[in-house]
Amino acid sequence: MPRNIDLTALRSFVAVADAGGVTRAAGMLNLTQSAVSMQLKRLEENLGLQLLDRSQRQIAPTASGEKLLSYARRMLDLNDEAYARLTDDAFEGEVVLGVPYDIVYPAIPRVLQQFHADFPRMTVQLISSFTRELKEGFEKGTIDLVLTTEDEGGPGSEMLVELPLLWIGAPGGIAWRQRPLRLGFCRSCIFRGGAIQALDAAGIAWEIAVESEADRTIEATVSADLAITAQLEGTESSHVERIQHGGALPELAKKRINLYSRGAEHDEVSEHLANLLRSAYRQGRAAATIAAA
Repeated sequence: MPRNIDLTALRSFVAVADAGGVTRAAGMLNLTQSAVSMQLKRLEENLGLQLLDRSQRQIAPTASGEKLLSYARRMLDLNDEAYARLTDDAFEGEVVLGVPYDIVYPAIPRVLQQFHADFPRMTVQLISSFTRELKEGFEKGTIDLVLTTEDEGGPGSEMLVELPLLWIGAPGGIAWRQRPLRLGFCRSCIFRGGAIQALDAAGIAWEIAVESEADRTIEATVSADLAITAQLEGTESSHVERIQHGGALPELAKKRINLYSRGAEHDEVSEHLANLLRSAYRQGRAAATIAAA
């Protein structure tokens, strides 16, 4: 016959293990010390195991307690997630976020994960397209929040970070040495014009080796060392790398990542997502500054 572990007792056990004592754990749980002690006793009797070593000044899990602790954390997390999903109807619906494909990584997955934890009943529809198309969707009201890569921001925009544009090629590739230089850009890529102008100014002959509306096609061609492209610093995938050209290629201009949002007065949930985006790029900028120091 199956036997069940009391989740309330498990929560007390985890609190005591984390706090190192019953008194502090009771304060964290807003329970009396005797109630927590009773739950721990009942849990140990139910399992037939000693879970806590009480011989020292600070209580610590026994070997059996350490094993249970790992299960307990997962069980409580799953319980809390299920409860939140089934009972929290304060915020429910959808937020539409538009992000250019080439800046989805590394920030957006972390932002989406945190947003889901904060609003488990909300869904985020992520639209990946070119800056021009995303701005059009924002203006029409079909997209709630938009990130863009631009030289200058439009009306109502907010600059999150300014990053250098870098030449990108295949790992260990030689395509950047060839002349004419073979380029790979989407037709609507906002980086394309600036890169070509820089090459023309430097007197470097070039040709378009691959032209597509699909960023994946460009990435595959570049990773195969059949062309090079340009991307913002820190946004390149593991299939490509920054070209260490030693001055053989011209330096490219910096680009801004801008945020377009409608503000808290329009939508509290969308503004929370906007704040997560601000925080993600602020942290990324700080990490880059530390790495460069």
